[in-house]
Amino acid sequence: MYFCLNVKKMTKEEVIQFWLDSSDKDYETMLHLFESGDFLWSLYIGHLVIEKLLKAYFVQQKDENYPMIHNLLRIAEKAGMDLNDDQQLFFSTVTGFNISARYDDYKQSFYRKCTREFTSDWIEKIKEQREWIKKQLLK
Repeated sequence: MYFCLNVKKMTKEEVIQFWLDSSDKDYETMLHLFESGDFLWSLYIGHLVIEKLLKAYFVQQKDENYPMIHNLLRIAEKAGMDLNDDQQLFFSTVTGFNISARYDDYKQSFYRKCTREFTSDWIEKIKEQREWIKKQLLK
């Protein structure tokens, strides 16, 4: 089965690897943004790190093209991922980083919330979930 990604036909394995590689690049970007003090955008990219891993997992599990949505919890649910309450809350919260960083009416209040401590705590949670999702992909 082939999957379309930017009009290029790819095998299932190529699509999964594409999302893994892209997520890994974004992970490094997230860390660099945090180190530079750009906390809001660091968390925005953190959302992308998780989203791309979930899309890889979805393709692996469902053998069909990934959903073109950004809601992390919804992607995980569509993939049939078994989540505990903490993970459901994590995915819902991190989805909010996508919205809060992109839209100006949310951006100012989110910017004030993104202190070094707040961002550091969430980056640690993103790191933990990143590793957990990667382990799920290896099963």
